[in-house]
Amino acid sequence: MLNSKPQIHCLDKRPDCRQAGRQGQKFTGDRNNLRRILIVRTDRIGDVLLSTPVIKALRDSYPRAYISMMVSTYAKDIVEGNPYLDEVITYDKDIRHRSWLASIKFAQSLKKKRFDLAVILHPTNRAHIITFFAGIPKRIGYDRKSGFLLTDRIKHEKQFGEKHELEYSLDLVRYLGIEPKDKNLFMPINPESERWVEELFEKEGIEKKAKLLAIHPGASCPSKIWPNERFSEVADRLIDRYSFKVLLIAGPKDIIKAERVLKNMRGNAINLAGKISVSQLASVLKRCALFISNDSGPVHIASAVGTPVISIFGRNQKGLSPKRWGPVGSKDRVLHKEVGCISCLAHNCVKEFACLKAITVEDVVDAAESILKS
Repeated sequence: MLNSKPQIHCLDKRPDCRQAGRQGQKFTGDRNNLRRILIVRTDRIGDVLLSTPVIKALRDSYPRAYISMMVSTYAKDIVEGNPYLDEVITYDKDIRHRSWLASIKFAQSLKKKRFDLAVILHPTNRAHIITFFAGIPKRIGYDRKSGFLLTDRIKHEKQFGEKHELEYSLDLVRYLGIEPKDKNLFMPINPESERWVEELFEKEGIEKKAKLLAIHPGASCPSKIWPNERFSEVADRLIDRYSFKVLLIAGPKDIIKAERVLKNMRGNAINLAGKISVSQLASVLKRCALFISNDSGPVHIASAVGTPVISIFGRNQKGLSPKRWGPVGSKDRVLHKEVGCISCLAHNCVKEFACLKAITVEDVVDAAESILKS
């Protein structure tokens, strides 16, 4: 039987995990003599942002070390300007470093930097191969996707979703014998992006005291996308109750979704879909009273800048569940309903994404009111 009420999770109360694994593993090198450290995470913006507590933990333990982070080009804004990093290195697997020859040349350039340690937060074949050919003597990571190239391997159990992705990343720091003191996400605010937002708001006639609601109707997969018309209705109802100014946020591939939301609204909204960088998005979201979104990277940007989030989750595979990927802010809410699926087929769903459709407009409005009244 379908649950009539969604499961509402507030994930800041998730339990700690103080062990890197259940195998009693210990770092095999001299952890007290690490002078040059490379952190590697080359997946999406939300994943990189959830890894920022790793940067702070390493800086706290190695205040004099040279610490770099290797990220994808589209995630650069997440760490560019992070005060605990000395350098951001971009790896462009889609264009510039797409070929294996280009990747090996990239590895050779890393070799010149003479890193003592690589901490690979997300296992990929390329990350493991590149750090191997870069000659980094100690390479810590999860034992998956050419994990044999690592010097120190932690058993990969992320697919079971027993804890949050933030904790899985911090487990690699714990492997070094470090217990993180600060688990807050960090998103740098760019002065140029701040000026851009101020100019935008002046152009659109948005006053500084205006109450702003941002809505993000896009996502990386159809199995994460709540119906467009429901976003429209939520926006209209919250405009009626709270006199919100509404901003529509989406990447270039989701412009049509944002246009559909706007078309179905009775009220007005400013459509920023496809017109905004990651850095500019952070500056926009920090000015908002509320952010409503599908499960996506911008959710974690909002959490990092202190904006309350309502994140709508569909699929309930353990490794893709709210328990692992939900927002981590103290006021953030996750909406999710069980619909009786034995196994999730993700984007090949044969039930027309019943899990997403089970979340009603009233569910989202009620969650919004619980945040706004708290």
